[in-house]
Amino acid sequence: MSRSDSLREKPAVAFGPFRLFPRERLLEKDGVPLRIGGRALDILIMLVERPGEVVDKRDLLAKVWADVTVDEGSLRFHVRALRQALGDEESGAKYVKNVPGRGYCLAAPVSLIARENAPSTVGYESRSGGEPVPALFVPEQRIESNLPVSNSALVGRAAAVQQLSELLSAYRTVTLTGPGGIGKTVLALEVARRLVPSFEGDACLVELASLSDPALAPSAVAGVLGLKLTGEVSSEAVARTLARRKLLLVLDNCEHVVDATAGLVETLAHGCPNVTVLATSREPLRIDGEFVYRVAPLEVPPEHLEEVGKVLEHSAVKLFIARTSALHSDFATKRDDLTAIASICRHLDGIPLAIEFAAARAATLGPQQVALGIRDRFSLLTSGRRTALTRHQTLRATLDWSYEYLPPAEQRLLRRLAVFAGGFTIEAATAVGDTDDAAATTIDGIANLVSKSLIALEGPAGRWRLLETIRAYALEKLTGSGEAERVARRHAEYYRDLFARAEAEALARPTKEWLADYAGEIDNLRSGLDWAFSPGGDISVGIALTAAAVPLWVYLSLIEERRRRVERALAALAGTDARLEMKLQAALGASLGWIGGAVIEMGSAWTRTLELAESLGAVDHQLRALWGLWLTSDRDALALAQQFSALASTPADRLIADQMVGCSYHWRGNQSDARRHLERVIANKDIAVDRIVRFHLDQQPASILARVLWLQGLPDQAMAMAERLVEHAKADDHANSLCHALAFGACPIALWAGNLDLAERYTGFFHETSSRHNLTHWHPADRAHRGVLLLKRGDLQAGLPQLRAAFEELRAVPPGYRFMFIAELAESLAVRQMSGGLATIEEAIDRAEHTAEGWIIAELLRIKGELLRLDGALGAADSAENCFRQALQLARTQDALSWELRAATSMARLLRDQHRSGDAAAILRRVYSRFTEGFDTADLKSARELLEVL
Repeated sequence: MSRSDSLREKPAVAFGPFRLFPRERLLEKDGVPLRIGGRALDILIMLVERPGEVVDKRDLLAKVWADVTVDEGSLRFHVRALRQALGDEESGAKYVKNVPGRGYCLAAPVSLIARENAPSTVGYESRSGGEPVPALFVPEQRIESNLPVSNSALVGRAAAVQQLSELLSAYRTVTLTGPGGIGKTVLALEVARRLVPSFEGDACLVELASLSDPALAPSAVAGVLGLKLTGEVSSEAVARTLARRKLLLVLDNCEHVVDATAGLVETLAHGCPNVTVLATSREPLRIDGEFVYRVAPLEVPPEHLEEVGKVLEHSAVKLFIARTSALHSDFATKRDDLTAIASICRHLDGIPLAIEFAAARAATLGPQQVALGIRDRFSLLTSGRRTALTRHQTLRATLDWSYEYLPPAEQRLLRRLAVFAGGFTIEAATAVGDTDDAAATTIDGIANLVSKSLIALEGPAGRWRLLETIRAYALEKLTGSGEAERVARRHAEYYRDLFARAEAEALARPTKEWLADYAGEIDNLRSGLDWAFSPGGDISVGIALTAAAVPLWVYLSLIEERRRRVERALAALAGTDARLEMKLQAALGASLGWIGGAVIEMGSAWTRTLELAESLGAVDHQLRALWGLWLTSDRDALALAQQFSALASTPADRLIADQMVGCSYHWRGNQSDARRHLERVIANKDIAVDRIVRFHLDQQPASILARVLWLQGLPDQAMAMAERLVEHAKADDHANSLCHALAFGACPIALWAGNLDLAERYTGFFHETSSRHNLTHWHPADRAHRGVLLLKRGDLQAGLPQLRAAFEELRAVPPGYRFMFIAELAESLAVRQMSGGLATIEEAIDRAEHTAEGWIIAELLRIKGELLRLDGALGAADSAENCFRQALQLARTQDALSWELRAATSMARLLRDQHRSGDAAAILRRVYSRFTEGFDTADLKSARELLEVL
């Protein structure tokens, strides 16, 4: 039995205010036809057959979707649509009840309706809300489908096609919205072609783009459908003629006649229960029962995609390659081309039409040439298909179509919003308008532009943005409007005031909360500064904005950018404002410290900061300057830390002073006092200490304490602390602080412990982070760590040049780096030329003594002894033994048990070779026995093996 025969046998019923006529496939409420999708109606027909009983969900799926396999999500989706048709979803649930784990039931008494009371004609409700008007009987006539055949595969829209197919079985009016060129028409036609069988071949496309008079919308539909109407051609007349038809009607390009189209569709929805409308428009129809589907751009590769091959996984790239290949049969993507293609797709926001234009150019010019010229996109992307609609033949024409239909007030608002390089808020948008533009006016304008797909919501509620292509177009309009300079000034002044507020909040608010409010403004900051320092800008605004924005650059680890901006502001300031200069000099000193600036330049900036801070009585900046000077000092570091301590008045500042003193003791070689100070800082972790904003780095005390613990012979505790510190820094997402944790703690401790797999992971992470954020200050340390790792893996050929080059750069950096792996360098040099190794170690010992970096001297003496022993010159053994004894004594004095173990191991080998095994064993066992952990580390395993031999 066919489906239509089955429906003829089902009785008409009534429940609540509703009447259901299965034969006519009609649901009424209080005599007025309701709009309901086909599958939702099928579900209701099954439920009314067994009122009050639970209909198993498997039965519903089997009968309603007999032609296709779907999951329970589809059933839930259409039940929701049914409930909406029966009222709002909440009241609809009074009729259609869900029985968890089983199915659904109709929870209302059902009564039969005599067939003589069934409607002989189908009525519809006029838009004016008057009484239902009976439809005239019109002999059924076949409507031939005019859907065009697809000429190419639809790329990246499989999920959208499936979703829209489901929507059109649940809703009778679906509108595809989105900006020009997003692919609404192509997507609608693909969906319509797929649904033709379910509409028994009756599917028709009506193109409204050429209409100049909105009143002609009904005539356009009637003409395409071949309807024979008498009298005035109106929406009502079309609806009466189509009352008995089952039809999928595709209305394309409704935006310029949206009001008339909305009236037509609403009339069809009321009067034609089996007509489904799929519309495309740059704004919704805004009628009752409409489902608005916003067509998203194609997927574009993220800016920092590590694996170039993954670029091919994104639908925008697939479309670009497909279209380019169609125009140039020999086109083949090379690795360098993929990077260019990814950039093109990002700049074009994943808009398919724009990508097709770019692909057409790439077929002749190549992707890399197109990528270079993409910023001038409106001149470059002009190669549309000759048969395309006029507005789709160039990128500019596509946007002209949208812009020219905007009211003047919305055109003006769109132009002004183009000044925002990033997203914007209502407050920001209002600030760049005229002084008499109220926030409410701006809100209305933004809402209208959003509905017309010219503005997109960005991330959190209350923030919007223009797609890059639309912004480029609107900027051209702004430039030609005569108000560009006025709008740019208002923009820069607004962000000057915004960042002044942000600067004041930076120390008072949690970092993540502060960044959530201000990190998204980085592009607007850059745009405001570019204007302020341009020939037509206002330098005073630029200087104030630069000084206020320093915390944002710090939090985002944009150190090189901060340096360039600060140097420009200082040059323009020329000493005319002491307070602004103090803030800028502090920012410059910190920037130079973290991008590899010369120590003299850093010292000059910090010294000037201290002078200005003292003259202004600005204690906070005095502390910042002392910290900066301490960071670059060696012999004077402890004195500067104590000076900071004397000036510190708050508990937080006293903790920072403790940390500085502890670090200074560590570098000098006093590990016991270093540990006492650093542990005191950690014990008071509940006291909030902001290191990032004030000192541009979250230099956690644990990074140095982990080193102290390793030196004191607690390698397991040291490694665990370093690992926790790295995870903490990763969670904070501050690149500079993460590099510090890796460079001072995790990387060297993993290498010292001989855990080469862990060291490889950490050094790789260090290299990736410092490179991505252009933190050039860390590059020598990064190269040094990777060089040592290569040497420890036995690759002298690759490791030695890398480590040697790194040390040439490390000569000019602050304490802590200069001698980190000098021992490995000297040993490796000695393999090739003993004199070179000895010279290197002698120089290192002299420099360490001169700079008071005593923490490494015991190890340097040990390496010198090893090189002398291997040299084998006359008296070398005595000289080596003397070096080992000095190393042992110094390490014991410094409480550096790990250095002491290395020295004892070297001494034991020397004594063993002199056939003094008893003495060797006694010396080594005396040190080895003092360890309580770390027995799987390289040094302890080596010592244990030697003891077993002895």
